[in-house]
Amino acid sequence: MQLAQRVAHMTGDGPDGWEILFRAREMIAAGEAVLNLTIGEPDIKTAPEILEAMHQSAMAGATGYSGIQGIEPLRAEIAARVTARTGVPTSPAQVIVTPGGQAGLYAAHQVLLDAGQTGLCIDPHYPTYPGTIRAAGGLVRAVPAAAEAGFQPDPAALARAARESGARTLLINSPNNPTGALYSRETLEAIAEVCIAQDLWLISDEVYDTQVWEGTHISPRALPGMAERTVVLGSLSKSHAMTGSRIGWIVAPEPVIAALHALNINTTYGLPGFIQEAALFALRQGPAFEAQVAEPFHRRRDLACRVLANNPALRVSSASGAMYVMADIRATGMSGEAFARKLLAEEKIALMPGESFGASSAGHLRIALTLADDQLEIALTRLADFARRQLG
Repeated sequence: MQLAQRVAHMTGDGPDGWEILFRAREMIAAGEAVLNLTIGEPDIKTAPEILEAMHQSAMAGATGYSGIQGIEPLRAEIAARVTARTGVPTSPAQVIVTPGGQAGLYAAHQVLLDAGQTGLCIDPHYPTYPGTIRAAGGLVRAVPAAAEAGFQPDPAALARAARESGARTLLINSPNNPTGALYSRETLEAIAEVCIAQDLWLISDEVYDTQVWEGTHISPRALPGMAERTVVLGSLSKSHAMTGSRIGWIVAPEPVIAALHALNINTTYGLPGFIQEAALFALRQGPAFEAQVAEPFHRRRDLACRVLANNPALRVSSASGAMYVMADIRATGMSGEAFARKLLAEEKIALMPGESFGASSAGHLRIALTLADDQLEIALTRLADFARRQLG
C-alpha cells in the first residue's frame, strides 16, 4: 500500500534541519550531559497561576466543544491587546484562535494560496515556513536577506521575485527567528510598497513581539494601505511561556477569518475551552507580566555578546529581539552543519546550524538563549574556546 505524496511534497527534499536537535535528545535520553541550545523553548515553565486558571476552568466544566472561532471573551481580549499595541482598531470579528503559531502558519497559507501559486518567504527563515507553503500546493521562493545587511530584507529583491513568479503571498517574521533581526520602519514601509504594487497578501509572524531589546516593533498591519491585505500571527508560546498549551491567533480581514472558520470546521473544530480560558487569564496579566517573561532573554542576549566578543573565529550579530543570537563562524572555514556536528560530538553542546534556516545563514550557528545564565555562560565559553581551536 502506498501513502499519498502530500506530506512528502510538504517536507521537500534533503535534510529538514532538525538533525542536531534529535541527536542531542538521543544523547540526553542516554544519560549524557548535553548543553542544549537548539530549540526556542523557554526554560521557565508556565506560571502556576495560569495553570491554576486552566485547572479551575476544566473543573468548572469547560471541557466540551467550544466556539469554532474561539471563545468571545478571549477574542475580545486579543483584539484589545492588538489595538493597544499597534494603534489599529481591531474587533473580535477579526480574530480567530488557533492551536499555536505553527497551526496558524499552516491555516493562513491554506486560505490565501492556491495550488501552483508562489509564496514568498525571507531567507533565513524558520524551517517549517517552506513546508506551510508547499502544504497548500504552493511554490516556494525564498528571497535572501544577507548577513552583511543585518538580515534586513532587500525590497528590490522582493519586488523582483514577486514580479518574476507572480507571487500571491509574502511571509515575514520580525523580530526574526533565527537571526534576532528587528525589521526597521524603513524596511517595513518598503515591504508594504512591494505588497501593494504586486498585490500580495502579507503574512506577518509576530510571535516574538514582546521580545524587543533595541528599537520598536512595528506591525505592518499598521502601515497605510496594509490592514486589508495583512494577516498577523500571534501566540502565547513565547510571550507567556505556554509552548505546550498550543494556543495562538490570527488577526485578519473578516473575509479571511470566515475562510479560516470554515477550515477549522474541517480540521481542529476549535480548541479546548479550559485552555482558552487560561489564555484569557494570561493575557489579562498585562504587559508587566509579559516583560517579566521576556527579561531573561534580554539579559542573556547581552551575556552572549559579552562572552563571544573579540573572538577571531566567530562574530555575533547583535540581535535586536527574540531569544536567539546568530554566530558567524565562516572564519573557521567550516560549514555551520560541520561545526555543529563536531561541537556536539566533542563538547556536548547542541546548536542549530545556520543551514537549517536557509542558504543566507550558511556558515552560521543559531544559539537559543534557553539555559539558565550560569549554564549558558559555561556553554558559550566552551563554544568560544572550541571555535578558536578550529582556526588551526
